[in-house]
This record gives sequence, C-alpha cells and structure tokens, in this order.
Amino acid sequence: MIVKHFQRELDKVKKMILSLGALVEQGVHRIKAAIEERNVVLARDIMRLDHEIDEMEVEIEEECLKIIALHQPVAADLRFLIAVVKINNDLERIGDQVVNIAQRVQQIAKQPVAPYQFDYSVMAEKAETMLRMSLDSLVNQDLDMAIEVLKLDDEVDKLKNEAYDRIKQAMADGATKDIGYMINLLLISRHIERLGDHATNIAEEVIYMIEGEIVRHGKLD
Repeated sequence: MIVKHFQRELDKVKKMILSLGALVEQGVHRIKAAIEERNVVLARDIMRLDHEIDEMEVEIEEECLKIIALHQPVAADLRFLIAVVKINNDLERIGDQVVNIAQRVQQIAKQPVAPYQFDYSVMAEKAETMLRMSLDSLVNQDLDMAIEVLKLDDEVDKLKNEAYDRIKQAMADGATKDIGYMINLLLISRHIERLGDHATNIAEEVIYMIEGEIVRHGKLD
C-alpha cells in the first residue's frame, strides 16, 4: 500500500513538471511571434504568464521535498526527484527570460525599424526546438535526444555572436544615435541564448536521471 502511494506521488510530480513545461513552452513559442511582429500587446500578454509559472515552480519544489522527507527514496527514484527540482528551476528561469525579451520588445516597438535590424527567427526557433526536445527526452526517457540538445547549444551561441558582431559593426559605422535601440537588440540575443542554456541544463538533468552521470561543464563523453 505504501509503495502504491509513493508511486502515485511520483506520478503526480511528473504530471506537474510536464504541465509547467507545457506552459513555459507556450510562452517561448509566443515570444517568437512578438519579436518578429514587434507586437506590444502580445508581449504584455506573455508577461502575465510569469506569475502562474512562479506559483507552479514553488508547488513542484514543495511536493518534491515532501516526498523526499516522507519516503526517503533511493537510487532511480531519488535521481528523478533531484532532477525534477533542478529542471523545475530551469523552467522558471526560462519564464523569466521570456519576460525579459517581452520587455525588450516593448522598448524597440516604440522606435522605427532600423536598417541594421537582426533577424532573430532562426535563433529563436532553435532555442524553442531545444526546449521541446529536452522536455520530450524527459517524457520518453530518451538519452539520445537529450544529447542532441547539448549539441544544438553551440549553434545558438554562434547565432548570438553573429548578432553581437552585426550590432557592433553598426555602431562602428556611426549609428550611435540609436544606441539604446541597439542595446535592446543585443539583449534580446542574449536572452534567447540563455533560453538555450536552460534547455541544455534540462537535457543534462535528463541524462543524469537516466544514466546517473553528471555531465555538466563539458563532461559529456
């Protein structure tokens, strides 16, 4: 009876983390459109999701800590709960990055489109793909998919560097009167890159959950 109760609580935690993941993924998907359309209304709506994400993050952490305290799990079950606590935090941080991007969209929408506008669609698409794959690897316990997420991170980093180089060149060409606008463009690229970083963290925790191996800091063989 105790075992069945413990399993039900684990299943509940899994459903909670997947619900949070779906909500965060929705925010990432919508922020892509907000960037492309410079849509202030959509950006404002996205920012309202943050409170719900924060509340869910606290509930999931409390549920995990309660299970650990009451049942003292070991081996795979303990790895699962530890990984969920960390994934939970990364999902909340992705929500924060989405809000940061929405704030930048609100700022650049106040100004006319500049000739040195950077196209973030590819970068944002890759970050969204990384998040979706990391969550799918969690659902399906798919080690290969989690490893693929880690490989995609380099591509997002490269695109962030391209955005930086382009904006730096615009400033060198004398576009200093639009310095505030360009800083916001630069920050958008930085926030998208951080989305990819957090998706990578989630994939690393999935690998830990499956293999029992910590692969952070470039330790993946």
